[in-house]
Formats: sequence, C-alpha cells, structure tokens
Amino acid sequence: MSTRTVVHLVRHGEVDNPTKILYGRLPGYHLSEAGVLMAKRAAAWLADRDVVAVVSSPLERAIETATPIAETFQLAIREDARLIEAENHFQGRTFGVGDGALKHPGNWASIRNPFRPSWGEPYEEIAARMLGAVAAARESAVGHEVVCVSHQLPIWTARRKIERKRLWHDPRRRQCALGSVTSLVFAGDTVVEVRYHEPSGAAGAGEVGGA
Repeated sequence: MSTRTVVHLVRHGEVDNPTKILYGRLPGYHLSEAGVLMAKRAAAWLADRDVVAVVSSPLERAIETATPIAETFQLAIREDARLIEAENHFQGRTFGVGDGALKHPGNWASIRNPFRPSWGEPYEEIAARMLGAVAAARESAVGHEVVCVSHQLPIWTARRKIERKRLWHDPRRRQCALGSVTSLVFAGDTVVEVRYHEPSGAAGAGEVGGA
C-alpha cells in the first residue's frame, strides 16, 4: 500500500491594513488582533494531527500565522520562498471594484488579459512553484503531516491545478478564507483527496476577505 502523507496549506490570518491597499509582497504588514486569533484557531484545529514540520512563506503575516502552529508542535519554522504571495503590478495601490481603477487608461495594459493574468505573475508559474513547495514539504514528512502557510491566490491556484481545473477564475468564488486549511491527502506522491476547513468560521455570502 502507498504511504499516506498530508500537506496542510494554511492561509494567513487577517492583516492590519487600515488604508486598504494591495500590499502583495511589501514588507511591514502584520496580523491584526483578529488575525492573531485566526492563527491560534488554526493551530488549535491542527493540534491533534501528526504534524512533523511547519513551512512558511517569508512574509511577516505568514510567519506570524505559522508561529502558534509551530509552538503547538514544538517545531522550528522553515521558510520556503515558493510559498510567497503572487506578484501583482498594483502592489502598494488601492485597486478594487467600484473605485474607478478599471476606468483609468494607465491601468488598461495591465488588465488586458485576465486569463494569464496580465497584471502579475502568470497562473502557471504560481502553480509550478507552489506544487514544487508542496512536493518538498511532502518529501520532508512522508508518512506524517506537514503544514505550509501561504496566501490565498497561491493556495487556490495550486488546488485548481491539482484538481485539473482551468487556472483563470472569478476571485469572488475562491474557497480559501482567512485562516483556512486546505488539506492535500497523498497516497505515495499522488493527491487522492482535497479537504477544506475554516477553523475561524465561514465568511458571509459572496465575501472573500484579505488579500
């Protein structure tokens, strides 16, 4: 029989971002009080699992989310740059539905192709690096479980790639809430099941919080 290994992809908790900008890979963005609670709830949900390694994106919000999980299992946090947030040309700016950004001619070149997408890191590249990080994490914990803390778009893109779905999608339909856990169950090196949990509770209808 193939060896069973589980890779848990944890999305970071809520970020303190009063100006509502797309912070992307910018440094200096930390968890809010609610985000810290989300991280603790994720740690509590994982507490009875057979976790032998904790890996994180190098960004502060991910490290801070990984910290209570690592403390729960008395493990050191290992950073993997492949788990980092997706690159976005609008980083550091406000950009959202209804704020007029789509009407500005200066933005048109960046939004011309939603299928790649033209405003940032291509979906295929995100999927490739995420699956590389997942493979490395699985290999480090064969027969056990491992936690990888990352970000919404990278986690969702990896899941869609694994489920053989098209990578371009409606961001409002992502199943990847703040503090959520997407669990990839492997038999050998093959994903045989994808599970999803929200230790901090579901978002409201049509809502997708965070970045």
